Amino acid sequence: MVAGLSVLLATACSEGVAGQPDPGPGSGPGAADPSEPAGAEQNRDPSTRIAGVVRVDYPAGEHTAAGQRVAYDKSPPFGGPHDPVWADCTGIVYPKAVRNEHMVHALEHGTVWIAYHPDQVTGAALDKLESKVEGQQYLMLSPYPGLDRPISLQSWGHQLKLDSADDARIDQFIKALRANQYQAPEPGARCDTADPTVFDVTNPPPLDTTPPGPDAMPVQPR
Repeated sequence: MVAGLSVLLATACSEGVAGQPDPGPGSGPGAADPSEPAGAEQNRDPSTRIAGVVRVDYPAGEHTAAGQRVAYDKSPPFGGPHDPVWADCTGIVYPKAVRNEHMVHALEHGTVWIAYHPDQVTGAALDKLESKVEGQQYLMLSPYPGLDRPISLQSWGHQLKLDSADDARIDQFIKALRANQYQAPEPGARCDTADPTVFDVTNPPPLDTTPPGPDAMPVQPR
């Protein structure tokens, strides 16, 4: 099963740009044009006009052995090697933190993953995030203990950290990068559970917060 799942579903991702977040607020010149669809050919990465987005060029299609850890270079990770089985990304709101290696694989398929600090995002703020995700293909939401900002959005090779669920850049990021055929290495690949014996959406593999051991697979951005 693992060998079959490790076959690439599409071509490698288009080139990205490693760098630091752009300065500036979440509106005005730094904001994406809401009238432009995600992945429009004339602007393959609309997130370049969203203030604060970090971009890193990760090679695609690097699968670990089943259950192997990855020594990710970012937290939460947004690219690099990953488990052969992806997390269910059919608009799932996960109540508990999920294993990184499965979540990163879902990003490769074109998913936007919203992570939040469970002690800082609660009540109406959490309800707002859940309403954006629930039932929407290529979106998923999960708590992420120890997150250095209240909210962090991830797509393959892109990350945006924010302080408020009311920030307009959340919708801008989703519009720019969800199922973006030019930024996701495997756009349109399936999002439903591939192997429920490995990834049960009702009881997914939990996030491992311990440091990865010497057998962990390294991350090597291009």
